Amino acid sequence: MTKMKDYCPWAFLDTYRTDNWFEGAWPTLPQMVDINADRFTDRYCFRQFTPKEMRFTYKEAREKMIGLANYFISKGYGKDDKIAVCGKNSVEWAISFFAITYAGCIVVPLDAHAKEEDLIKFMNFAQVKCLVADDDKRENLALTHVESLEETLSLDNADGTNTSYILDVCMGTTLNKDVPILHAEDVAAILFTSGTTGVPKGVMLTHENLVSDCYQAQSNMLILPTDVFYAILPIHHAYTMQAVMIESLSVGAETIFGKRLVISQILKELKQGKVTMFLGVPMIFNKMLSGLMHGVKKKSIIAYGFIRIGMSFSGFIKKLTGKNIGHALFNGLLANLSLDTNRICICGGGPLPSSTFKMFNELGIDFVQGYGLTETSPITHLNPIYAYVETSVGKVCAGIEQKIVNPDANGNGLIYLKGSCIMKGYYKNQEATDEVLDKDGWFNTGDVGHIDNKGYLYLTGRAKNIIVTEGGKNVFPEEIEARFQLIDDIEQICVAPFVKNEKTKAEGIMAIIFPSEELRNGDAAECEKKIHEYVRYINKDTPSYKKIEKIVIAKKELSMTSTRKIQRYLVSQQYANI
Repeated sequence: MTKMKDYCPWAFLDTYRTDNWFEGAWPTLPQMVDINADRFTDRYCFRQFTPKEMRFTYKEAREKMIGLANYFISKGYGKDDKIAVCGKNSVEWAISFFAITYAGCIVVPLDAHAKEEDLIKFMNFAQVKCLVADDDKRENLALTHVESLEETLSLDNADGTNTSYILDVCMGTTLNKDVPILHAEDVAAILFTSGTTGVPKGVMLTHENLVSDCYQAQSNMLILPTDVFYAILPIHHAYTMQAVMIESLSVGAETIFGKRLVISQILKELKQGKVTMFLGVPMIFNKMLSGLMHGVKKKSIIAYGFIRIGMSFSGFIKKLTGKNIGHALFNGLLANLSLDTNRICICGGGPLPSSTFKMFNELGIDFVQGYGLTETSPITHLNPIYAYVETSVGKVCAGIEQKIVNPDANGNGLIYLKGSCIMKGYYKNQEATDEVLDKDGWFNTGDVGHIDNKGYLYLTGRAKNIIVTEGGKNVFPEEIEARFQLIDDIEQICVAPFVKNEKTKAEGIMAIIFPSEELRNGDAAECEKKIHEYVRYINKDTPSYKKIEKIVIAKKELSMTSTRKIQRYLVSQQYANI
């Protein structure tokens, strides 16, 4: 095994810098593609299975990117012009993203599931000149709604007759000599954060931000050219865009694009693509593990007991010696999850129960948590697979500094970060930029946590989500919600404050719970009884000031972002007076 302390994932760049492929500390995104098309010419780069199978090598993908870039240049789009991409995960989406940067323009990735009025607002705000989108979006987002918009191109070509299909408008395989000169400090993409209200907050990420982040993250994670990544979470989001698509391309690996966030489809494509690197959110991993264990228990409680004993032994050996005996021991079980070819699973995007983390590792999967925000490109912390801590989001990656500001008696305080991955700022919003980014380059994440003496970061919650109880105690709703994640009868939970005392404005703790389909479709009184029993069970081992005092059973699914995070503010407002 390569010792990570002696390993520099970006050392090979020195050769290309010396040979004048690029200047400075980091290449731009197009330069990174050029370098890796040179290194991995005939290796596969991008693949999808639906609606039709498509697969490109690094050489072929680069030629498509350049051909589309030439089209953009021929239309007069130049440096700093904004081109938006809005659609389901696809090979075409990825090629469009890089083609836009080859043309010297700025990518504006948009959420394909966002409301049309929000998409129009974002495009107007960014002064988007061209929209590359799925056909349903192109039809609904009329050009008249966006003043700056000059044309739209299609990511779809289902019937083979679409004259504006991006892969059919490509012009040649040699980059037009009129392409603008790019620098690493130039803005590559503007990403609008989820839940944006009022003045849009568009995160400006530079080429240096994205390129440095994808290599520096590898200081805690060995990624191989033989790896196969799976992009199932929405690709407009920094997590999938960077940690899957750009990360895999940086090492010569392959990305498979999944279009449907449905467990059965995910399992099918994991198996079909022989995926080795699977990045997901807590909801996906909790459902996979819960389904597996429920199935084993249903077949034989005795077999379930033996498996759990074997898992405990496997986990003990892995912690003690670093040897992973679980993958061979439980290969049949892993095949049921389509993870028998999997090397590493990474969970991000929200708090994960340590029990889920632990059980995947016991089954033989190198399963780790990570941390980061859109504003940090996004990866800042990863658990090293050879020294993971189940309750931590990991160690800070190379090239990034961290500090805790104003810690309390338990060491918990605001998490500040600094490094080449930190955003340039919010687009046309200096006031918001100044609130989080100081003159020395330190970024206030808005998250609260602490760092142990070995450098591992532990999250407590978001500072803005803190509930202040009647006794003046601070409670983080994320801590309480995490304890419900493995209860199958609860599909969603949002812990929020309610005004307990109008005079003092002291807050109590309320749980808004959306039951599972099985409970919802059963007897209403039995459903309510069970939900109350679960809350009593959690409350039993919880300090008095953290106990849930009010329960609201939701009749419909709680509002969520496209990355399956509950929109806490909207949900809290909706149920505030119930």
